[in-house]
Amino acid sequence: MQQIEIYPRLTDIFRDVFDDPRLVINPLLTADDVDGWDSLYHIRLMLSVQEAFKIKFSALEIGQLKNVGDLASLIERKST
Repeated sequence: MQQIEIYPRLTDIFRDVFDDPRLVINPLLTADDVDGWDSLYHIRLMLSVQEAFKIKFSALEIGQLKNVGDLASLIERKST
């Protein structure tokens, strides 16, 4: 799966998890940029992403994510 396919799906997931239909994601977006993105929401987000893309992340992989661009790249690698 290519990133051009990943970002629209990620946008839907982010909007659902954070209950914000206006949320726009980009590769540089971090938890600091989204109201309410705390550790609990991070877990919900990662679980939702794994379910939507039918992939699994290790704790190490999740811990190394710095922004949405890193997440999209990880999804791309895991889904090929």
